[in-house]
Amino acid sequence: MNHTTMKDLPESERPYERFRRLGAEALSDAELLAIILKTGTREMTSLALARELLSKCHGNLLNLYELSFEELTEHRGIGPVKAIQLKAVAELSGRIARTNSSYRLRFDNPESVALYYMETLRHKQKEIFMAAFFDAKCHFLGDAVIAEGGADSAAVAVSELFREALRRRTVQLIVLHNHPSGDPGPSPADRELTERICAGARLLGLHVSDHIVIGDRRYYSFLEHNTMPAKPFAG
Repeated sequence: MNHTTMKDLPESERPYERFRRLGAEALSDAELLAIILKTGTREMTSLALARELLSKCHGNLLNLYELSFEELTEHRGIGPVKAIQLKAVAELSGRIARTNSSYRLRFDNPESVALYYMETLRHKQKEIFMAAFFDAKCHFLGDAVIAEGGADSAAVAVSELFREALRRRTVQLIVLHNHPSGDPGPSPADRELTERICAGARLLGLHVSDHIVIGDRRYYSFLEHNTMPAKPFAG
């Protein structure tokens, strides 16, 4: 099958040539996407295909990121190979962004933690329970998804949380989960789970700094709202 290619465009409009002359920063989202797609269809160039794909996502690259492999292949001009390439680029960009943000991640700053995980968690259609781990000097040791599902399944994963924390030689940790509804207000189950985690952590000599609930561009920090369980009085 013959595809319409970049060569069918005037040289001044070809994303490759514009990239070389002006740099990546000067290119639009559609032009950058066209470079990844390489070819279009019999009816349209890769640039037109990129614009059509972005239009389907209401012009928002984040919406493109959320499209599944199957959803991408349903779009005309996007076969399995292009869908894999797009998903790979999306995953790489997300990992680069998270790696860059991790250097600014502060254990004592709930906002920095919430923003770091916001794009990862706010689009999820089911609850994800995870934790961020830190050493004694508050250096970030990485994170892990502990459970997926509702609050009930998260609650039974407390032992797995502690196994992961001890495996990483964690001293301090922050637990997080999302609310698919978009409202980050904690439920009674969330508060009970926080109590259980903090009680178990004290027995293991670990410190739980915060429980952050991620909503849609909003978050709730137990630490900021002074609702973290108090340590028991040592008489």
